[in-house]
Amino acid sequence: MLFVKFRFPIWLTILNFDMIYEKQYGFKLRQMEISKKIILIILIGGFCCSCRISENENSLADKEKEQIEKTIRSAIGWAGRKDITLLYSVIANDSAFLEVHPEGGIVKGFTEFKKAEKTWMSPDFQAVRYEIRDLNINISQSGDVAWWFCILDDINTWKGAPASWMNTRWTGVVEKRKGSWVIVQQHFSFATE
Repeated sequence: MLFVKFRFPIWLTILNFDMIYEKQYGFKLRQMEISKKIILIILIGGFCCSCRISENENSLADKEKEQIEKTIRSAIGWAGRKDITLLYSVIANDSAFLEVHPEGGIVKGFTEFKKAEKTWMSPDFQAVRYEIRDLNINISQSGDVAWWFCILDDINTWKGAPASWMNTRWTGVVEKRKGSWVIVQQHFSFATE
């Protein structure tokens, strides 16, 4: 038998007791029924496991958000090295792709998106730098779709003259396909003052 002695009358145990402190306090503790013990063990174990699962879920979500951010940054950052392969790897390569520009232009589908390649790859177009601020990424409960919002400064030149988008609101949707996050929709807009 296991006996536990506390300096105050509190007893919490999962183990089997016949008597505790009978002499000191003048009463007996009843033996816990086996089913109550099992339930208590399950509850404590479940609580410990759920805490651990929650930590793992948060860790996985953080890793997914890192990958999504990498995709978002690649969709603009590719221009610095004119790495068109990188750009095409983070854009949905199908007819469902959609892009909305601040001036009102709408690009529907990957084939139409590729038509701008001549402009981007021209020596007249030079990416200077970009900055993304206030990036906010949310992942769906299913874990295969996410959406984002940020403020973008896309600084570049065309034939030596500034051709930048400053303080641009950029929102979009990414989908996880074959283990990689790709942009399926994006919208750029300027705030009116």
